[in-house]
Amino acid sequence: MKAVATALLLFATAVYFFARWQEASGAGAWAGYVRAASEAGMVGALADWFAVTALFKRPLGLPIPHTAIIPTRKDVIGRSLGDFVGTNFLSEAVVRDKLQRAEVPRRIGTWLDDPDHAERVTSELATAVRGAVQVLRDEDVQEVVEHALVRKVIAQPWGPPLGRILGQVFADGSHHKLVDLVCDRAYDWVRDNHDLVLRVVSQRAPSWSPKFFDEIVADKIYAEVLSFAWAVKTDPDHQMRKAVDRFLVEFAHDLQHDERTMAKAEQIKHQVLEHPEVQNLVSSAWSTAKKMILDAAEDPSSELRQRVRDGLRSLGKRLSAEDELRGKVDGWLEGAVVHVVTNYRDELTTLITDTVERWDAQETSRKIELQVGRDLQFIRINGTVVGSLAGLAIYTVSELLI
Repeated sequence: MKAVATALLLFATAVYFFARWQEASGAGAWAGYVRAASEAGMVGALADWFAVTALFKRPLGLPIPHTAIIPTRKDVIGRSLGDFVGTNFLSEAVVRDKLQRAEVPRRIGTWLDDPDHAERVTSELATAVRGAVQVLRDEDVQEVVEHALVRKVIAQPWGPPLGRILGQVFADGSHHKLVDLVCDRAYDWVRDNHDLVLRVVSQRAPSWSPKFFDEIVADKIYAEVLSFAWAVKTDPDHQMRKAVDRFLVEFAHDLQHDERTMAKAEQIKHQVLEHPEVQNLVSSAWSTAKKMILDAAEDPSSELRQRVRDGLRSLGKRLSAEDELRGKVDGWLEGAVVHVVTNYRDELTTLITDTVERWDAQETSRKIELQVGRDLQFIRINGTVVGSLAGLAIYTVSELLI
């Protein structure tokens, strides 16, 4: 395009000299018109060549002021470009309007509702989970578990919260089924252990007591115990049951207010947590969880991945059909994006300015010229043509008026 524009300038120059030669040779009036048009064309071409060249370099290497604009003012242009982007593209009004017109939740919902898309997202999530789990060191995770979980459990007293929970359970009567189970098992045990009762009575009886007498006593004791167990089992208002209720309520109260009971609960807590089996369970918890996560993530038919797929499709259907949910998601999305552009707009535009500042001035000028140079050379061509027409018009008007 440079060659074309330069050739047009040379053509205008050649026509000018030809017209001048014809005028000197006594040619007709046409020579004046041609000379005026070609002369103005040369002026227009040279003026636009200067303007285009001045953007990228100094014309003919001369230190003319306000030339080589891009190389000398590269950093200023970068800052201006960053300010322009921040003001016109990263403003709150522009971002909100664009997000509202984009209907992002509806599009996401329609996309997720497709089984292939849901499977694709599930697969990508599984890959991300596998990568995250494999990157984590087992020792670090176990240490975090021990510090964040076990030590936190140790630091919290067990008595008062446990007492509050038990108190609520006992107040609601939710424990009665457990008491029923204990009474049933107690009755079954007594019913099935007649020989054991007989043996205990025989062992406790005096040596001089006749055996038949011991058996009579044992049978009597067994019958009484069995009758008592049956009464406790079948009578919801039995005194034994009420005694158990009173004991449990008092125990829940003591866990919250009695210092000795609370201290005993703390002692039991430490004994439980310091038990070797519990320590082994804590140490192996991450290894077990890691294996379960990896197995579930790698198996496309696993329950975990199936639930994720179904959940994604369900979310997609709801986003497509429920206006209220879409409105909520729109609000969350707008709030998040507006927060980012409002609080970090300067950091975002700094990316532009810092990048431009790192560019080499001459290389930058060269790259921009290669990108827009074709259109700029058309300016030179248009300058030649428009200049010629303007010169011809001026010459014609002057000839008609003078």
